[in-house]
Amino acid sequence: MPGILEWIGNRNLKQRIGEGIRVNLIPGLVLWIMGVCLVAIYYFGEFSRPWFNQIIILKETYGFGYSAVSTCFFGGLIPYVFMQLTGRDRLKGLGSGVIFLGYWAIRGIDVDAFYRLQAMVFGTEVDLLTIVAKVLVDQFVYCVVWASPITALFYTWREAGFSLKQWKGNKTWSELFDMILIFTVTTWVVWIPGTAIIYSLPSPLQIPLFNLTLCFFVILVSVFSQKNKGK
Repeated sequence: MPGILEWIGNRNLKQRIGEGIRVNLIPGLVLWIMGVCLVAIYYFGEFSRPWFNQIIILKETYGFGYSAVSTCFFGGLIPYVFMQLTGRDRLKGLGSGVIFLGYWAIRGIDVDAFYRLQAMVFGTEVDLLTIVAKVLVDQFVYCVVWASPITALFYTWREAGFSLKQWKGNKTWSELFDMILIFTVTTWVVWIPGTAIIYSLPSPLQIPLFNLTLCFFVILVSVFSQKNKGK
């Protein structure tokens, strides 16, 4: 119990969580506005239906293949090129880029499988109760148990130059746990409203909107994080 109380009262941890929330808040606002606009266009803009229908056809035709390629492109390639061109990424070379893109391709399949499971359990309706149930399971089960830890661990491995030896030497288990906790809590400010917006669309459009949200989230947070470091 004393150890738990000491961990809860860790001011440095609280400070880092607060800083992370502040860094994510403005990108979050931008993403929510974008997402709400896209959902509104889908439901109220008849002119956009042919475009959305083409995306639905692509998703239903290629399934997990679509999710892998699109998430690799939006979550991996675009942020990677942006980070390289703006000098925010110290890792150079083809190998690191391939690992980064491969990670996001696999995560695209992972997220698609989870969305399908959610649809099987809760249905495909877009009513309030269904959306709330999916968001709660998404953010407080899937993200806590799997998505946030695996993402945080992957990015620390990337910071170590994809060297397992250096990665093991850089962080203690306590530091890794703190980092996962900080990552999980600080991204909730973006992804709880973000997933509510995503689940407001029909199932075939959820991965495309997730991809757009992911792409701009990675880019915007990298920009605001850099500004924070500068200050």
